[in-house]
Amino acid sequence: MSMNSTMGREVPAWLAILLGLVFIAVGVIVLGDVVFATIISAFVIGVCAIVGGAFEIVHAFWTKGWGGFIWQIILGVLYIAGGVVLIQQPVAGALVLTWLLGVFILASGVVRIFLGFKHWAVAGWLLLISGIFGVIAGVIILSGFPTTGLWVIGLLIGIDLIMHGIGWLVLAVQPSARATA
Repeated sequence: MSMNSTMGREVPAWLAILLGLVFIAVGVIVLGDVVFATIISAFVIGVCAIVGGAFEIVHAFWTKGWGGFIWQIILGVLYIAGGVVLIQQPVAGALVLTWLLGVFILASGVVRIFLGFKHWAVAGWLLLISGIFGVIAGVIILSGFPTTGLWVIGLLIGIDLIMHGIGWLVLAVQPSARATA
């Protein structure tokens, strides 16, 4: 079944257009206040961490025979503690999340550059270009820190929502793409 199908049926063009327009509108709203979107994101991530931590602890008790009981409890408690901090201090949480994002993007870029040279014969230049962009993005995020911590996550979410909306609009004009595989 294709990703675009609804229980084996084709997605109607009007629905794809509606979804596209809604995602674009929401993306524009998010870009209108990226700081607010970043803080809300930190809060939501905190809630998700608390829920995930609670399930981790419950899972540890249900599956005692699997081993690693203590580690699962510790992990669950850490998730809950991190989630509580993100909820109580969403601005500080957004700063930490942005710093981690910058570090991960930078590290990922360095790895992609290395892999681009290593696999040059198999379109490694694409990995090299991607890695260079990753390094640049990571350096921009980290060099502007902590100021970037207040807007980077909101900016990326806004851009993602707009791109998602554009994807739905493109899908709407491509009837063969809406049909199931």
